[in-house]
Amino acid sequence: MSDTRPGEPDLTTYRDAQLSPDFSELRRRFRRFVFPMTGLFLVWYFVYVLLADYAPKFMAHKIGGNITVGLLFGLGQFVSTFAITLLYVRWADQKFDPDAKHLRDQIEGEPS
Repeated sequence: MSDTRPGEPDLTTYRDAQLSPDFSELRRRFRRFVFPMTGLFLVWYFVYVLLADYAPKFMAHKIGGNITVGLLFGLGQFVSTFAITLLYVRWADQKFDPDAKHLRDQIEGEPS
């Protein structure tokens, strides 16, 4: 008895797709975007945390009114999160999703 439902690709189809050069290229492009972006964000986050812990006077420095350097850095965390999300969505729409859809169509046996 087969493990797949009618109309679904079998496991060898998925294995073949995973071993294909197209899939390897797709994975490589994904990693070339995501890993550096994740590293950049983590460095930015840890700089914020370390400054808050080891440089409290610097973080408490008032910029104007009750606005401090620490508050601006904290808000910058939110802004950078949204910016990275927007960059990823834009990158994925233009450079990743079309090729991923093409590969999916090949696996499912649909015309591209």
